[in-house]
Amino acid sequence: MYEKFAELLAKNNKTAYQVSKDTGVSTATLSNWKHDNYRPKVDKLKVLADYFNVPIEYFLEEKR
Repeated sequence: MYEKFAELLAKNNKTAYQVSKDTGVSTATLSNWKHDNYRPKVDKLKVLADYFNVPIEYFLEEKR
């Protein structure tokens, strides 16, 4: 799931820090997600999906 977030970061020329500042999702949450210590709750995924203008399913669907 984090890989999809990383792709959105690259595509939109953003850093995790910028996204954190813009959305209120903490950098600790994003870092723990990156290191597979945490899976974001649906409310945080919704915030990120809205931020990147993608449906929440984008994060929930398995990559093929």
